[in-house]
Amino acid sequence: MKPSTHDKVQGKLHEVKGTIKEEIGKVTKNPNLEGEGKGEKIAGRGQKWIGEAEEIVGK
Repeated sequence: MKPSTHDKVQGKLHEVKGTIKEEIGKVTKNPNLEGEGKGEKIAGRGQKWIGEAEEIVGK
């Protein structure tokens, strides 16, 4: 698997995990879990963006 594809897949995985944690935090009224989920979701978007940029550059 190309590094750019790997970054995009891993980024999407982190985005999904972050969304799940965020929603569980909201339901259980756990602000720590909700914040952790938001952070992981943002990090996933960043990693996915890096993968897309690598693909454009042709790494």
